[in-house]
Amino acid sequence: MRRMLFAAMIATASLTPATAQEGDIEEGASLLERGALMLLRGLMDELQPAMRDMVDALQGLDIDDLSLYHAPEVMPNGDIIIRRREDAPPPESAPENNEIEL
Repeated sequence: MRRMLFAAMIATASLTPATAQEGDIEEGASLLERGALMLLRGLMDELQPAMRDMVDALQGLDIDDLSLYHAPEVMPNGDIIIRRREDAPPPESAPENNEIEL
C-alpha cells in the first residue's frame, strides 16, 4: 500500500507544471547575493592577516625616491628593466666593487 501511495505522489508531482513566481525568483537572487557576500567576507577575513604582514614587510624596506628612476621598459623577451637616472645621486648602499650578487 505504501509503495502505491509513494508511486501516486511521484506521478502527481511530475504532472504538475513547475512554475516559478516572480517573488520566488527575487528571493532566490537575494539568497545568491547574500551567499556571495558571505563568501567574499570570509575570504577577506582569511586574507587580512597575510595582507597586514605584507604591508609591514614593505614598510620595513628602504626604497629610494621613485623620481630617481626612468619609467619601466619591457624588453622583447619579457624582462622588465627599471633604469636609474644618470643625474641621480649614487644610492647610499651601493656595492663597492660595482658587482651585483644575483
